[in-house]
Amino acid sequence: MQITFIGGGNMAAAIIGGLASSGEHHIRVVELHEEKRTQLQQQFGVQPLAELPAQFAANDVIVLAVKPQALREVCLALAPKLGGALVVSIAAGIRADALARWLGSERIVRVMPNTPAMVGKGVSGLYAAANVGEADRAAATSIMQAVGTTTWLAQESGIDDITCVSGSGPAYVFYFIESMIEAAEQSGFSPEEARRLVLATFDGAVELARQSPLPVATLRQNVMSKGGTTERAIFRFEAEGVKQAIIAGAMDCRARSVEMGEELSKD
Repeated sequence: MQITFIGGGNMAAAIIGGLASSGEHHIRVVELHEEKRTQLQQQFGVQPLAELPAQFAANDVIVLAVKPQALREVCLALAPKLGGALVVSIAAGIRADALARWLGSERIVRVMPNTPAMVGKGVSGLYAAANVGEADRAAATSIMQAVGTTTWLAQESGIDDITCVSGSGPAYVFYFIESMIEAAEQSGFSPEEARRLVLATFDGAVELARQSPLPVATLRQNVMSKGGTTERAIFRFEAEGVKQAIIAGAMDCRARSVEMGEELSKD
């Protein structure tokens, strides 16, 4: 499979790294910045390009990995060169119908990845219209499974749903980790020791949740003894509305995803 990435930023580099490790694909990267092109070539052995190729073939895959604000211009430049290639967009917000208008093609898969793809632990939601064939869906799945797990979304609105859970979710987790590290430092641990303890605690808790058949609420309750230390902390979280704030924040995230789709998908 020949895969051409348009844009060589962090998410593109993460996906390229996963694909390059298999050695099964010919990978090209169109990137304006020479330093970034050189870095990607040296790190992953990709073919660096300063501009779009003259023409693509129908069996090519193009991954759109530019900023959403630049995507319309890129698509309009790409349209006469497309040659019927499959287009996979990882740009946030831009809807499939807008991409189809700009590209003059409906052979499009939208993907919402997340940053743990950089360490092979990504979660990606994929959406394609009903007229996109199984071979194209399999190609898109293969690309994104190189950096983690995938799930297909029945409706395009599912992109907004997964954005507020997995797409933006790592930031929520980092926010909690950040808070726990500050608490550890206030308790007297050095910054280095606080970071080590908190990250190890998260690793252990996630692994226990993964392996246990019990609901996570039960696992949480199992740590709490009546009148004990953990109960005191959870009571404070409940009094401060921490759970409600997290849920409300995730819903705000989803609403902003919908807004961005409306704003950025206009001609």
